[in-house]
Amino acid sequence: MTHFVDSEVGRLGTVLLHRPGPELARLTPRNNDSLLFDAIPWVGRAQEEHDAFAAALRERGVEVLYIGTLLAETLAVPDARSELTERVLADTRLGDTLRRRVAAHLSYLDPAALAGVLIAGLAHEELRLGGDRGGGLVYRLMDRLDFVIDPLPNLLFTRDSSTWIGDHAAVTSLAMPARGRETSLTDAIYRYHPRFAGTSFVYGPGLEHLEGGDVLLLAPGVLAVGVGERTTPAGAERLARQVFEAGLAHTILVVPIAQERATMHLDTVCTMVDVDAVLMYPNIADTLSAYTVVAGADGDLQLDGPAPFLRAAADAMDLDTLRVIDTGLDPVTAEREQWDDGNNTLALAPRLCVAYERNVETNAQLERAGIEVIRIAGSELGSGRGGPRCMSCPLVREPLQDPATSLK
Repeated sequence: MTHFVDSEVGRLGTVLLHRPGPELARLTPRNNDSLLFDAIPWVGRAQEEHDAFAAALRERGVEVLYIGTLLAETLAVPDARSELTERVLADTRLGDTLRRRVAAHLSYLDPAALAGVLIAGLAHEELRLGGDRGGGLVYRLMDRLDFVIDPLPNLLFTRDSSTWIGDHAAVTSLAMPARGRETSLTDAIYRYHPRFAGTSFVYGPGLEHLEGGDVLLLAPGVLAVGVGERTTPAGAERLARQVFEAGLAHTILVVPIAQERATMHLDTVCTMVDVDAVLMYPNIADTLSAYTVVAGADGDLQLDGPAPFLRAAADAMDLDTLRVIDTGLDPVTAEREQWDDGNNTLALAPRLCVAYERNVETNAQLERAGIEVIRIAGSELGSGRGGPRCMSCPLVREPLQDPATSLK
């Protein structure tokens, strides 16, 4: 199977999602902040909303793959099972005795059950240790509501743990401790699952912090990388070097964004909705800047700027100008709808996107600009601060540029 993505708007063929499950039910007022959720979602409703999202994609001819299914199939490969189990057991919080008990518990699980534990976590009470099978000092001193293996409620946002650039996968390096284990699951799927046999990689876990929500494929050969709360300048530089070395782009725009939750990723303030149109948060449109990075003749990076983002992007994309569609109609509405992921649209094709229905004014602006909007509910899905783009990792898009004539 050939996976290929060279833009944000080429017709979407295959996408990777994660249907929310028991891991969301692990969220409580005691832990939701540390697990990066602003509210406690209604799990059943979140699943209904996600199912409707997936159905909307299928109705437009998109193949939907699920991380949970792929992970269970991957864990049927002995090397993958061993690697992911060892990653969990390496947690220094466990101690030797509890580590042995957890290893024994995991060893009895079939691939589907093990996938469930790796995603939803393992609570203290679920181990049922006692008597001759004690968990040692660590287990005795744990609160009964603590987790032996932490859940991954943010796995819902599949865009962050990987992104495809051309025919290469970039498995990212997530900045927040609560999300670090997500990339180990994605990385194992891409390396061990038969569907992804032969995948080439352009980034990997353990490198400088880089998250997929900060990476926009503006056009074939042109990437924008946000630098802010989650992606570091070193991560952007590392990606640039490796993308240029692989021949996957000719220009990378490095875009500083505010280091705050409302703008945690570049795709929280702008997303592409056509080959020459961007949906953008107007409150920063005039101040957002970009550094233009290209490969130098000596193998080092050449840096220019900063320049206004919209100007730098148009120049890199070989356009006279980028069409800009504003979030909202006024500064207050724009701020409200940006917080509710109004900018975080998923393009299914040029001039066709998926957006949350709650962002009424932004969706009307898109339609006035000639963009068809597929509206989905997101009252519960949005509690982790993410919209349709965050919840999807495109694996196959129809090329805007013939791969045979690409930089490779």
